[in-house]
Amino acid sequence: MAGRYIRLLPEYRYKFAPEGLKALADAMTSEQEVPTPEGKPDPEEDSEITAAYTYLGQFTDHDLTFDPTSQLRKALTDQQLDVLADFRTPRFDLDNLYGRGPDDQPYMYCRDKIHMLLGERLSGNRHDLHARDLPRGPNGRALIGDPRNDENRIVAQLHAIFLRFHNKVADYLAEKNYLGRKPSFEDVRNQVRWHYQWLLVNDFLPRVINNDTYQRVFADPRYPTPTLPELRDGLRLMPVEFSVAAFRFGHSMIRPEYRLNTTIPRRPIFAARAPHRAPVDDTADLGGFRPIPRDWAIDWQFFINLEPAVEVTAMGPGNKLIRIMREPQKAYKIDTSLAAPLGDLPPDIASHPKNLALRNLKRGTVFSLPTGQQVARALGEKPIPDNELVIGKATAEDRDQLQLLGELVGTADRAPLWAYILSEAQVKSGGNGASPDSIPIKLGPVGGRIVADVFAALLRGDPTSYLKQGGPFTPIADFTHDGRTFGLAELIKVALGRLP
Repeated sequence: MAGRYIRLLPEYRYKFAPEGLKALADAMTSEQEVPTPEGKPDPEEDSEITAAYTYLGQFTDHDLTFDPTSQLRKALTDQQLDVLADFRTPRFDLDNLYGRGPDDQPYMYCRDKIHMLLGERLSGNRHDLHARDLPRGPNGRALIGDPRNDENRIVAQLHAIFLRFHNKVADYLAEKNYLGRKPSFEDVRNQVRWHYQWLLVNDFLPRVINNDTYQRVFADPRYPTPTLPELRDGLRLMPVEFSVAAFRFGHSMIRPEYRLNTTIPRRPIFAARAPHRAPVDDTADLGGFRPIPRDWAIDWQFFINLEPAVEVTAMGPGNKLIRIMREPQKAYKIDTSLAAPLGDLPPDIASHPKNLALRNLKRGTVFSLPTGQQVARALGEKPIPDNELVIGKATAEDRDQLQLLGELVGTADRAPLWAYILSEAQVKSGGNGASPDSIPIKLGPVGGRIVADVFAALLRGDPTSYLKQGGPFTPIADFTHDGRTFGLAELIKVALGRLP
């Protein structure tokens, strides 16, 4: 199952001084703040992206990449990079969900070797009486294809949604005699994979990439055309420019805390920790690698729009009842600011360094990634001038406090690719005299083209993708809300037992 990493632009490489990366990481990490009260406008929210897409991006990243051998504190030679294995197959094949299949990992499957095993029942959401945790072993660790999908309690429950979606597809194919015969595990897995790929192309990408870039690649979702000619024959290897930089844009979308349901108050992604000490209890935060508390079932209406919003009574701060709207929380904007808790990751997630921005920046220089300006020129895009590449929150209040990227890293016309892509999104999404608070932000021409091109090339290079099934793939009509549209909301509805 191991693949190999490659470079999209092997002729361009750059290494940054450690002190510049540290200054940049500090500037990209927000100060600890009092979270905006529920129901009040939060200028850091993106008006067009709901919180579920943050964790769909994390789930997808775990489907594509897994590198257990790289070391942040040790530079890799070209020879070392050439033999570095990506232990996730570089395909949208859900191996993070299915692992090696029911024959090799039967503990993840029901006895029929078709349905997926589910975990303990969860309560707290009266709109989903069948919510489940992940299946777990005696030590509390999840028995799933990729343990990283248990690293927080939101992606863990999204993984559980995919398990339930698989089982609903299995039941549907059998009940409707959809294939004209009894469906096999491979039949069910194929349908799940193709619906997942379809929603990535038709739902996820248009939400995070500017429309011009998206249309250049996916004008025809059934025959995408990468903008880089060398990718048009498909891509069977994982580009480091994508995995180490471009697809880490989702880190900026993470909120400091989330509401899961009306039963419990909002919870922080990571609780404050005393040195060398774990959280006080399992209900302190949304950290994972442990069973989910029984009354923490996610009400997915708080993460994605499933139905009209209504006012409800919910548990608020201090365990006092408050009135809120049952509507989706928004993702934070794709900008050059990460929520404060990501600057102090818990030791079971990462350490040395524990600042996520610094980890990303250091990883980029370990791999000698090209600079943002080098990539822009290679793609035929005009690089953003140094005096326009900004670092900081994309909010009106913080507009006068933005810092210049080049000054922070101490180089002219040289910006770490990950930081450049985030700054590009922030800069290119502005304009029209509107307040930064109201402007939705999407990946620009450099970041968007890397992401869109790699998505398209991976699908084109995968003989099992929905592009390669002989005829045009169409989602199962009963799974769509209008006979055509299938996205993350529809997948969740099917998993919940509510056909759209």
